[in-house]
Amino acid sequence: MEGTGSNAAETRGYWRWSKNDFYPEESFQSWSNYKRALSQTAYRFKDRLGGRSEESTELNVLRKESENEMKRCLTWWDLIWLGFGAVVGTGIFVLTGQEARNDAGPAIVLSYAISGLSALLSVFCYTEFAVEVPVAGGSFSYLKIELGDFVAFIAASNILLESLVGAAGLGRSWTSYFATMINRDPDSLRIHVSRFAEGYNLLDPLAVVVLFTCSAIAMYGTRFTSLTNWFASLLSSALLVFIIIVGFVKGDTANLTPFLPFGAQGMFQAAAVVYWAYTGFDMVATMAEETKNPSRDIPIGLIGSMSSITIVYCIMALALTMMQKYSELDVNAAYSVAFVNVGWKWAKTLVAIGALKGMTTGLLVGALGQGRYTTQIARSHMIPPIFALVHPKRGTPVYATLLVTICSCCLALFTGLDVLSSVSAISTLFIFMLMAVALLVRRYYVKDVTPKSDVVKFVSFLAVIIGSSVGLMVYWSSSSGGWIGYAIAGPLLFLATLGLAVLVPQHRKPKVWGVPLVPWLPALSIAINLFLMGSLGKQAFIRFGFCTLVMLLYYVFVGLHATFDMAHQQVVPEAQKV
Repeated sequence: MEGTGSNAAETRGYWRWSKNDFYPEESFQSWSNYKRALSQTAYRFKDRLGGRSEESTELNVLRKESENEMKRCLTWWDLIWLGFGAVVGTGIFVLTGQEARNDAGPAIVLSYAISGLSALLSVFCYTEFAVEVPVAGGSFSYLKIELGDFVAFIAASNILLESLVGAAGLGRSWTSYFATMINRDPDSLRIHVSRFAEGYNLLDPLAVVVLFTCSAIAMYGTRFTSLTNWFASLLSSALLVFIIIVGFVKGDTANLTPFLPFGAQGMFQAAAVVYWAYTGFDMVATMAEETKNPSRDIPIGLIGSMSSITIVYCIMALALTMMQKYSELDVNAAYSVAFVNVGWKWAKTLVAIGALKGMTTGLLVGALGQGRYTTQIARSHMIPPIFALVHPKRGTPVYATLLVTICSCCLALFTGLDVLSSVSAISTLFIFMLMAVALLVRRYYVKDVTPKSDVVKFVSFLAVIIGSSVGLMVYWSSSSGGWIGYAIAGPLLFLATLGLAVLVPQHRKPKVWGVPLVPWLPALSIAINLFLMGSLGKQAFIRFGFCTLVMLLYYVFVGLHATFDMAHQQVVPEAQKV
């Protein structure tokens, strides 16, 4: 491409809004061009379906779309605390009370353990990619390299969906805890509109203010945001220790009975929902482009933070259900109300402040990660490339961060937490499942290297792994109560993984850091993620299906043609954009 780079950026300036900044591709230069592009939809889709990106393209070529470089300023220490700030507070304060009361009871501690195991498996997959492809796109870039443009678009749309609903849900939870802290009802700061449908009739302007404030800090600078998160997370750590100690000292083990009041199905359903509590770690992977030594810092930052967070979550969930009977937990501000229940009213305010801190850092780190995901997606022209631009002074993707912030604010203003959490959970699980598939593809299939016979065996075994995992998911979600389905799908999953391990050689070895026990850990990750998806219920899949349909329509009419032109360099030169 002509004219990209810092000189062109300085000439044209950062703040610009011309049509060609949004749609520079040849297909959108005129109505006749667009009609011709639409007539080639089938051919273009076939081209993009099999189009896999190169690592060099993601690492070097696409970065030029941003015109300015992001600043390498983070170490493993920063990544650990960014992971802590992104994750702790996002779910433990928001969903623990809701899921313990409605689905799992005291077994919520096992729900967190199951979700934590699944998240840790996904962390392994992310880490291997991140150390070898340290770009801002995270899972989007990794999937684009291994599974092709179309799968990457499906992932990208779900990444954006997860980012939007996750930020919106956290913003609304911030309002609930703030209201509790000032001794008001959790919904008292929201505006009730009776004419709107249930779940969308409580307007939350305070959530909008909080979202915009956190995004403004993220846009100001990465290093400043990291330091802010680090100091805030130290305070949060002290609060978590306080909650755990009080929970075990003032709690009553009698509250843990019955341990499984809703059965195993309720426990797994809760595990699928509280998975949202672990989703911040993928935001850390998007910081690879701003990490000083990715091959060392990313494994330490990701694995170190997630291992400790899983343990903390389980202990905190246990402390909560010991302090108060699961059937009496408050679904909006469980920890604050639980302290009142044990007679420590003064601690209610302390817990609320700590929860607000956790949610604030979650929004802060989320704004960092969401902006970088969006930047890489825009670099590929799946969304308008203006959102790929990096600010020349701040070194941050201001346009991308603004896009995600405005959209999440619209959702936060109208949509209830229960609606948001189910949609976010299913999108997250779907992406993590794809990441495990991509890791297997990366290890076992190398273009022009892997023999055809090995490709056939690999595809066959992978199809059985995915198919048997889907079978387990469907059989579980159907609530048939039998065992025959498990007796068939379980052994098939095991035998297919064994066959892949024994009969198919790996044609790529990790250069720096690799996931251990391949293919066993990625296969287990696929199975657990799909299993948890099946635990979310019919309504979550309906919402997920509707969102996916909207995204596919966008792809057919816009995204497909933009990425096709980008891949074949049918982009208007910079000189013609002025």
